[in-house]
Amino acid sequence: QVQLVESGGGLVQPGGSLRLSCVSSGSHFSSYAMSWYRQALGKQRELVALITSLRNTNYADSVKGRFTISRDNAKNTVYLQMNSLKPEDTAIYYCNGRYRSMDYWGQGTQVTVSS
Repeated sequence: QVQLVESGGGLVQPGGSLRLSCVSSGSHFSSYAMSWYRQALGKQRELVALITSLRNTNYADSVKGRFTISRDNAKNTVYLQMNSLKPEDTAIYYCNGRYRSMDYWGQGTQVTVSS
């Protein structure tokens, strides 16, 4: 059973930065497509950023130019660098891994952007 564990969330002022990390316990991590999703209170979960096994990336329009997804296969870890944070980025952020039609989710980490 693959486990994904997120960390790095917290409270930050508007304009600030945070880096989220997600560590996978599974093997074949380099073959996984990894994503970050977020869910704000009262809203549906939405895709924030995706990185494929070939390191192709895709971003939601709302975070383009501010967020960067990356991966370190040697550490079984995917990152989300978040800069120029806005109050509307406040949400629980979830890590997702997809491999051979199987989806794995982390428990989520809270990000709150507020002054």
